[in-house]
Amino acid sequence: MDRLSSLLCHFGMHAGLYHSGDLCGVAAFETADQVGYIHVLREGAMTLRLADNSEVRLAEPTVMVFPRPYRHRMLANEADGARLVCATLQFDGGANNPLAAALPDVLLLPVAEAPILDGALAWLFEEAVASYCGREAVMGRLFELLIVQMLRHLMASQTMSSGMMAGLADLRLARAITLMHAEPERAWSVAELAAESNMSRASFAASFRSVVGQTPADYLTSWRISLAQKRLREGRPIALIADEVGYESPSALARAFRRKTGASPREWQAAASA
Repeated sequence: MDRLSSLLCHFGMHAGLYHSGDLCGVAAFETADQVGYIHVLREGAMTLRLADNSEVRLAEPTVMVFPRPYRHRMLANEADGARLVCATLQFDGGANNPLAAALPDVLLLPVAEAPILDGALAWLFEEAVASYCGREAVMGRLFELLIVQMLRHLMASQTMSSGMMAGLADLRLARAITLMHAEPERAWSVAELAAESNMSRASFAASFRSVVGQTPADYLTSWRISLAQKRLREGRPIALIADEVGYESPSALARAFRRKTGASPREWQAAASA
């Protein structure tokens, strides 16, 4: 059972090299940028100032992930000797991407606490100081690999206390969530999902709501609507989308879509394209 692949095949991510080198002074990142960021402090020290003006002093190699646009600043003086590699980070579907929405505004992960990152970081740092052909393309892919490995670490360490990532980290619930991700067109019942999880119906329903924060039916609807939004962005006709995400007709999808988003698919698509 691959808990991440079925999620990432629907909602991927894209990273692009932004900076590689020293930090001396202030680097500001605003929400108007409309992208997320991933920064890796390779060596030295720096101060991270968050949107609420709180500050975090970082003095060891650390991965900083901002999955959505989020105002922050990085500050260092010459004596700090801060060296970083940074990339922009965008998830397919933007704010509607369920993976991005499941992550906190800021993730700070000291490299020493996540050995799983060592291989990708070593390659990333090698590329950062070299002049190989295709350097920026390779580094973009390595940043994406870093995010996947970070997600693995979050699940293995059960860092997330609630939401989709917490559900995927719970091996009792992960199979049911993965099946919903992989087969959204199927008319899943709570009883079927409970059986797949080797749990009683009542125990499964209670655990799912406690850990994920939604009922299984609500989660399935949210997942289906997220898929519908992605496919609307891609220009697919709603008649095909309805069948692909488990609705018997375009009108049935439209009703569920309005209940979840407050707009019809046509209205939502027009707003998303504006």
